[in-house]
Amino acid sequence: MEKSRQTLTVRKERAILVGAWVRGSNGGDDLAELTALAESAGAVVVDRFQQRIRSIHPSTYIGQGKTLQLAGRVQRFKADVIIFDNDLSPAQIRELEKVVGVKVLDRSELILDIFATRAQTKQAKLQVELAQLEYTYPRLARMWSHLDTVTGASGGPSAGAVGAIGTRGPGEQQLEIDRRLVSRRINELRHELAGIDLRKLREIKGRKDFFQVCIVGYTNAGKSTLLNTLTNAGVLAEDRLFATLDTRTRKWMPARGMEVLLSDTVGFVRNLPHQLVESFKATLEEAVNADLLLHVIDVSNPEVMSQIESVNQVLAEIGCSGKPVLELFNKVDAIKDIGPLETLQTLHPEAVTISAKTGLGLEELRRRVIAHYKGREIVVRVANPLSDGKVQSFLRAHGEILSERYTDSIVILDVRMGQRQLPDLERLRPQQLEIVQG
Repeated sequence: MEKSRQTLTVRKERAILVGAWVRGSNGGDDLAELTALAESAGAVVVDRFQQRIRSIHPSTYIGQGKTLQLAGRVQRFKADVIIFDNDLSPAQIRELEKVVGVKVLDRSELILDIFATRAQTKQAKLQVELAQLEYTYPRLARMWSHLDTVTGASGGPSAGAVGAIGTRGPGEQQLEIDRRLVSRRINELRHELAGIDLRKLREIKGRKDFFQVCIVGYTNAGKSTLLNTLTNAGVLAEDRLFATLDTRTRKWMPARGMEVLLSDTVGFVRNLPHQLVESFKATLEEAVNADLLLHVIDVSNPEVMSQIESVNQVLAEIGCSGKPVLELFNKVDAIKDIGPLETLQTLHPEAVTISAKTGLGLEELRRRVIAHYKGREIVVRVANPLSDGKVQSFLRAHGEILSERYTDSIVILDVRMGQRQLPDLERLRPQQLEIVQG
C-alpha cells in the first residue's frame, strides 16, 4: 500500500538512496553526503542506487526500467522510503510512488525535514515552517490525493444534494481549500517574521561600532566548536549535519584592549533549497554586515573542494562576494593522508591551518584577525595634555610608540597604528592629531 504523503519525516525508517546524474554533467557519483543527511534525519540506509542517465525522464526522472528495478529493491530490502539526491517535480514524485509503493522524498524535502527537527528558537521554527510551506504550495495539485468535492452530508456533488443547512451547494475542491489555507499561513508567517527580522537587523546595525567577525562554512565543518574554543560560548557542537540553526554572537578579545564580536551562522550545504536561503536571509545578515568572514573548511572531508565551492556560491547569493574572507583549514588532527592538504595549501596559500578541537594554529588565526582589525598601517602624531590619560592609554594599547617628547605639560607621540583605529582615537578628541605617514 502506498505510504501517505502526509508523513514527511524519515525518522527510524529504512531508506534506499538514489543518485541519478545525466551523462556529461558535473554531477558526482558519491552518495556520502546524502547518506549523512539521511542518517542525520534518523533514517537507516539499507541500500544505494546510483545511475548515469542519458536524459531526465519527464515522468519518473530515471525512466520506467530503472523505476521497476527500484521497486524490486524496495521489496528486497523492505524499505519504507526512497530518497533522491536530486530535486524532483511533483508529477515525478507521484509517478514514482505509484510504481515503488512507498514514499519518495527528494533532496530539498529531506533537508527541510532535518531543519524542522533542529529548529529550537521561535524565529528558527517560523523560518523553517515558511520554507516548508513555500516548497509545498506549488506541489499541492500533484502531491495530495484528497481532491474530492466538499458537499453536504449525502456526499453528492450536485447543487441539490441533501445535507445540513449551510452545507448544501456546489461545494469546493479540497485543493482550493488547501491552497487558500497554505497561502494564508504563508502570509501570516511572512508578517510575523518581518517583525522579528526588523528587530534582528536593528540589533545587527547597532553593533556598527564593533569590529564584526562572522564564522561561515559547510555544515559540520566545526564552526560551533571554533566559537566555543575562542569564546567559551557553550554552544551546542555535535558531529552531525545542521546541529545548530540559530546565530550566536559572543565577544572575543584576540589581543589586549581589542574587542570584536564573533558570530556563528547556520551551516551551508550543496544545493541548499532556495526556500531556506530566502527564509534565513535575516539570520545570514550577520555575514552580510560582517567586517571579516572566517570560512571554516573541513579538510578531512574527501569532498572538500566541492564544499568550498558550495559555500562560495551561497555567500555570493546573499551578497557577500566582496567581503574579506580568511579561510581556515580545520580538522587537521583528523587527517591521515597529508597529500590532499598540501595540494589545498598550494591552491589556497593564504589559508590558516587549524584544529578548533585541539587549539592548533589558533595563535596564527588571532594574528591574522588582528591584522584585519587594524587595517592598513599609518603613523600619527598626537599632541595632548599629560593630564589626559585616556588618549595615552589608547595609543599604548592599540599602537606602537615610535617616539615620545615632552614640552611643558604636553606630550607629543608618534605612533604606528591601524587605520581602523583612527575613528576611535578621534572620538577621544586629542588636542592635536596629524597623520604623518599613510
